[in-house]
Formats: sequence, C-alpha cells, structure tokens
Amino acid sequence: QVQVAESGGGLVPLGGSLKLSCKNFGSISSVNAWGWYRQVPGNERELVAGIFSDGDIKYADSVKGRFTIVRDNTQNTVYLQMSSLKPEDTAVYYCNGGLNVRVLRGNFQAWGQGTQVTVSS
Repeated sequence: QVQVAESGGGLVPLGGSLKLSCKNFGSISSVNAWGWYRQVPGNERELVAGIFSDGDIKYADSVKGRFTIVRDNTQNTVYLQMSSLKPEDTAVYYCNGGLNVRVLRGNFQAWGQGTQVTVSS
C-alpha cells in the first residue's frame, strides 16, 4: 500500500503557477498508475490528472493544456505542474497510486493529508 505525502500548495494569483509533489514512502508492489485529485468542500474528489501503466496520460477537461503530470520513478515522486491557474482550481489536492482502474475511479480507502491550493482573483 502506498503512503504518500503531498506538498507544494499555496496561495497564488490568477494566472500563476505551482508545482505539487507527491512522495511515496510505501510499497509500490501493486502500483502501476498514479493520479492527482482535488476536492472542494461539498463536492466529491475528482481526478484531474492520471498517468497509467501503458504510458497513457489523462487530464480532466478543465485542466487540459494547463496541468502536466510527471512521474519520477527514481525519486518515488509524482509531480503536478500547474500553470495559468484560475480561481476554480482552488481545492485541496491529493495524490494516490494503485492499479489502473483504481486510479481512474479514485477508489482508495486511505489518502494523504493533501495540499491546499488557493488561487486569488
């Protein structure tokens, strides 16, 4: 089971950039995909970017062209580079890893603490 620590969030102005990091301190024995998710109060957690075992990368329509997910196996770290940030990107961002279908569905019992991203208008 993965054990992750997300970092890199903060307060940025409209149009700004941030790079989030997700360090895995747990097992990778059943991990072939990683995802970045976000959640705002009252809403379900949504997948914003996923990188899968076949090299496929998926982005939510709302972030296409602005966010980039990168996996660094040597560092056991997954990054989310975010640019052209908008107020609607404000959320707590989480990462998680597992089998392809689990990452696609966000079907995890355990999550990290997340990192808050706030975009001011």
